[in-house]
Amino acid sequence: MIADLRELERRTGGPGGARRLCWGEEWRSARELLSELLAEVGLEAERDEAGNAWSYLEGDAEPALVLGSHLDSVPAGGWLDGALGVMAALGVLRAWREAGRRPPRTLALVDWADEEGARFGRSLFGSSAVAGSLDPAELAGARDAEGRAVAEVLAENGVDLQQAPSAQSRLGRVVAYLELHIEQGPVLEAEGIAAAAVSGCVGIERHRYRIEGQAAHAGTTPMDRRRDAALAAAEAALAIELVGAEAGGMATTGHLALEPGIATAVAGVAELTTDLRHADAEVLAAMLERARAAVEEAAAGRGCTASEQLVWRIEPTRFNAELVAAARSACAAATGSDRALTSGALHDAAEIARVRPAAMVFCPSRAGISHASEEDTAEADLAVAIEAYGLLVGRALSG
Repeated sequence: MIADLRELERRTGGPGGARRLCWGEEWRSARELLSELLAEVGLEAERDEAGNAWSYLEGDAEPALVLGSHLDSVPAGGWLDGALGVMAALGVLRAWREAGRRPPRTLALVDWADEEGARFGRSLFGSSAVAGSLDPAELAGARDAEGRAVAEVLAENGVDLQQAPSAQSRLGRVVAYLELHIEQGPVLEAEGIAAAAVSGCVGIERHRYRIEGQAAHAGTTPMDRRRDAALAAAEAALAIELVGAEAGGMATTGHLALEPGIATAVAGVAELTTDLRHADAEVLAAMLERARAAVEEAAAGRGCTASEQLVWRIEPTRFNAELVAAARSACAAATGSDRALTSGALHDAAEIARVRPAAMVFCPSRAGISHASEEDTAEADLAVAIEAYGLLVGRALSG
């Protein structure tokens, strides 16, 4: 499995990091590698209406126990984020195939399409389609950094945006879902734990704010006569940072664009995208209200107006108690620790947990770094986490 991951890195990575931005050439190359590896054990991948790739190893019972994650990455991302879970699923299917035995229940591998949402801002595209929470109308107007419409890009990859929710029909063949992933944070490394159960995922509120002032000449407009949208956005971003810190959550302004965006003009328009996260739904709602107020106050203070657009949201998710207990037991057997933690990052398991029992296993990330080319996990830790994940699958199959 680690060799499979290294081959994926060789084909779609390099010194600048992973290049598997969903719906692009390198992402398709990653999918080709997965198909090659499946073919080596006599299995095939099939796509659903949302672009998710599925492969089934028939067992003695149905519905299937589904294993997987995602091959897509953020730009200049890491070699393990998502890919670890897909290759772990492949490893389980390969082990059963090479043993020459039918599993007690059908096993399914899934590579979810566009988990990251890095191109159009809508995370968990494929898994939300299967879970029934994808509304094509909410995404219809989205464009990528090059100005290309989402429907056009999906169509190039054989996906009709309007038909994507039809992937929900796959649920009829899903009994539960299990995912292995890197932590993407510093907790497990600091505690010296190679694998831990995940109890659930935080909720997220992702919004885009547009602040409109007045574009003006940088050299002739007096400082006290300016309606500077850029400075209003900067003040709003700093206030939103405090919202996250004071609530014990996370608040990020990860994107800021200015118009006209030149050194010799006061910005007339600023757009900022904020990402708020918390494990408690009520606290998250309060954070959103504070963030809204911060933007409005910053805009009004500089003679500007503000408007808001929802990009995406998901409520905090608790994973299935029995599967979490099984994950803790599997991790204890592999590491001696039954640690469980809540994920501050979002995963496809959060969408599937809406409609089917789900659980996850984490392994540590060096220095807590992810979504960057420096992302890494010691191979010894990967091996332990893979063992724990295999034990969890075994417990789920026999449970």
